[in-house]
Amino acid sequence: MTRRKIIMDCDPGHDDAIAIILAAVQPKLEILAITTVSGNAEIEKTTQNALKVCDLISLHDVVVSKGASEPLVRIRETAPGIHGDSGLDGPKLPEPSRSWSEEHGVDTIIRLVKESPEPVTLLPTGPLTNIALALTKAPEIKNNIEEIVLMGGGTFGNWTPTAEFNIWADPEAAKKVFDSGIPTVVMGLDITHQALATKEVIEEVNKIDNHVAKIVGELLVFFASTYKEMFDFDGAPVHDVLTVAYCVAPELFKTKDVNIVVETKGEYTAGTTLVDLHGVTGRKVNAKFGLELDVDGFWKLMIDALKKY
Repeated sequence: MTRRKIIMDCDPGHDDAIAIILAAVQPKLEILAITTVSGNAEIEKTTQNALKVCDLISLHDVVVSKGASEPLVRIRETAPGIHGDSGLDGPKLPEPSRSWSEEHGVDTIIRLVKESPEPVTLLPTGPLTNIALALTKAPEIKNNIEEIVLMGGGTFGNWTPTAEFNIWADPEAAKKVFDSGIPTVVMGLDITHQALATKEVIEEVNKIDNHVAKIVGELLVFFASTYKEMFDFDGAPVHDVLTVAYCVAPELFKTKDVNIVVETKGEYTAGTTLVDLHGVTGRKVNAKFGLELDVDGFWKLMIDALKKY
């Protein structure tokens, strides 16, 4: 079986961490690298968190490269109200056993895409700064990118009334990605809010008798508590995990081919993704947009993965 080659570009973050944990045990996937970006927390924290997760699951051979510390043009903002000051509050994870690569994350993306004998899939689950910079610095890599499967956007917002955090944090980068012509799959809030780690889900995770599942349970408890406080949700939507699940089991997803543009100039609407669900603009399709999730199938995939540790 040919394994799909992926680069995970992330800002761990509880859901990014769980996405790495899901991806690492999938026989259909080969993680070429984990690159980090400022988003849920500052870049040093998100990179340290990525290394901690790699230690947790003994993912020692995958390069971890620190990427962009700031958005392309805007002032950096983070999300401590959701993910805590560390970006990964909840469980106590040891300090990493190794440091990040000396190679910048953007250069890691460029190098690995160029070197790969097969097309590479990019899985960005934070602001799209690294992807935009890679496409600007080496536009020829587009020819060896199979797909970009990203978490971001939606037909409504969670950071402003109309904008989701990842897109809002660097809308200029997001615009570059959506305008790139690369096949793009979008896991936006419309579908990620269906993937709720409810009390019942967390109980199922906690029944699994291994250390990784224990840590995931603790991550979900913290994440659910902040979502209850901030949004009055009865559970935590594990947004970023859907990018990995889509690569492994696309049959769990209902998507629609749409045009998406990113607002970069609006006084109140910067970072908004305008998802043309009904084709009213006549603009060319540039994305598959996630609409519906087989929730039971998704959690079965996650629980089965955790049982492998």
